[in-house]
Amino acid sequence: MPFLGQDWRSPGQSWVKTADGWKRFLDERSGSFVNDLSSYCNKEVYNKENLFNSLNYDVAAKKRKKDMLNSKTKTHCKPLRHGYCTLGEAFNRLDFSTAILDSRRFNYVVRLLELIAKSQLTSLSGIAQKNFMNILEKVVLKVLEDQQNIRLIRELLQTLYTSLCTLVQRVGKSVLVGNINMWVYRMETILHWQQQLNNIQITRPAFKGLTFTDLPLCLQLNIMQRLSDGRDLVSLGQAAPDLHVLSEDRLLWKKLCQYHFSERQIRKRLILSDKGQLDWKKMYFKLIRCYPRKEQYGDTLQLCKHCHILSWKGTDHPCTANNPESCSVSLSPQDFINLFKF
Repeated sequence: MPFLGQDWRSPGQSWVKTADGWKRFLDERSGSFVNDLSSYCNKEVYNKENLFNSLNYDVAAKKRKKDMLNSKTKTHCKPLRHGYCTLGEAFNRLDFSTAILDSRRFNYVVRLLELIAKSQLTSLSGIAQKNFMNILEKVVLKVLEDQQNIRLIRELLQTLYTSLCTLVQRVGKSVLVGNINMWVYRMETILHWQQQLNNIQITRPAFKGLTFTDLPLCLQLNIMQRLSDGRDLVSLGQAAPDLHVLSEDRLLWKKLCQYHFSERQIRKRLILSDKGQLDWKKMYFKLIRCYPRKEQYGDTLQLCKHCHILSWKGTDHPCTANNPESCSVSLSPQDFINLFKF
């Protein structure tokens, strides 16, 4: 190849930049194009200067175009200056596999997986979708081993299975990355996990010692008030007759309603019992069908407003702000997903 580069003009010819673009230099005496550089040696200095200026102009124009594209990109991805461009990349780079081993972060990761399964699964790349399934498998294996948070994972698997059925059958297989047979196999795996969770038999501990029912009633009520899900109260009441009486306490359900819902929401869903009193338990289950509950997590992801860096709460990063703690904002799972919506 005689010439390598972005310049499409061949060497050995004289070209002049005009308003209409580059044109070959025309010899005024002969009226023809000049092909030899020696034919216009008297204009060599002028041509070199013209070529030098034009090259500087082209370089400056390319630099301005590149800066313009970069500025548009930064404006479009303003909250993503921490280096994550998409939800899939953030999902891959944040260590969720280790986070599920921490009891404070487990519910947060499970809720995030559920939100992704509902509406964001198709926005993940192929690697991110594979990572999603790997993390889900680790979550299921952890629950099968320690026999905790069973209902939470059942709901997650049911949400994912419903979404996959819709994507595979109704919307079409083109929205999922990978072979359709691979996703069918994954759906069969989800059904197998659900069957395993349904077959779990929780055995009573073998050790003999102080149990929950041996505590004073005031302590039992105090512990039950720490439960933020009404379904946990119902399950606890089914464990023993004495606990069933405590789980029906009106004050317990009243505090639960006031914790999750505003006074205005409660006034719109008033239910009276046969005795003419407010039935707070029925009101709670009616309210959760109409309004979202307040989410509560032991540990969350946080975003530094100064550095725009995502990290787990309690994880230090080299922040240059004078008061780094005031720059950190806790993110709910939905807030985390909203960061990547453009």
